[in-house]
Amino acid sequence: MKQLLLFTFFGITTILNAFSQKNSPTIGPENGSLLIVGGGKIPAEVWAKFIELAGGEGANIVIIPTAMGDSSIKSSKGFSAEKELLEKFGVAKVTVLHTADPKEANTEAFIVPLKKATGVWFVGGRQWRLADSYLNTLVHKEFKNLLNRGGVIGGTSAGATIQGSFLFRGDSKSNTILEGDHIKGLDFIHDVAIDQHILPRNRQFDLIPIIKKYPNLLGIGIDESTAIVVKKDQLEVIGNSVIAIYDIANFEQKAINPSGESGNNGSFFFLSKGQKFNLKDRKIAK
Repeated sequence: MKQLLLFTFFGITTILNAFSQKNSPTIGPENGSLLIVGGGKIPAEVWAKFIELAGGEGANIVIIPTAMGDSSIKSSKGFSAEKELLEKFGVAKVTVLHTADPKEANTEAFIVPLKKATGVWFVGGRQWRLADSYLNTLVHKEFKNLLNRGGVIGGTSAGATIQGSFLFRGDSKSNTILEGDHIKGLDFIHDVAIDQHILPRNRQFDLIPIIKKYPNLLGIGIDESTAIVVKKDQLEVIGNSVIAIYDIANFEQKAINPSGESGNNGSFFFLSKGQKFNLKDRKIAK
């Protein structure tokens, strides 16, 4: 009888653990991918990866230039360098979609191009403009639907930071204010704050006070001409430079040389092209 009870207990425990793991939310999208670029000149290999994830030449891509601001978008008179580039790369369909009005973003008519899109690309600028226009609207819902059907969302600079849950440098007055009047991102990648342009702009230390204040967050700083590809709980570095990882455990000296390389412990460590990182375990994938 005792053996039967033990067997039953461990059997139920195993089932509950399996169920819990199956239903435990991933840090990145459960389906689909994110391609997050740190600004600067985007290498051809990064564009190629974005197009591949969107379905190749048959991709249907929607470009969101909203972070640039209304005046810049109007002065461009409908021209989009990203649209032209993607068309040169052979993408079948590229649409530019913009509004600064969240009421318009919450209409069925506006979201039509997103319904069949296989990829979305966020242009750089100021990330708070993206939050003002799209956060908690039908557009935001369609972004998530796109990921759920296996598509890709990419973006550079402001279009990188907006993809996190915490909107770093989201103040509408200045991008030097680290925690400002906008702190909610579109949350495609959970419990994460993202910075960009980290080395040319000497920003590599800027995420430290935010991670100290919000220790549940993981900080990811991405250098120019560099990107991360995120699928579920794993990111991979592609491009020309490095990314920086900020984890409160490193601040508290709980991990020894978390990068796996020789060197002193610090508040952050770098990963370079080809390296992978588990976002849930917060460990480099071997």
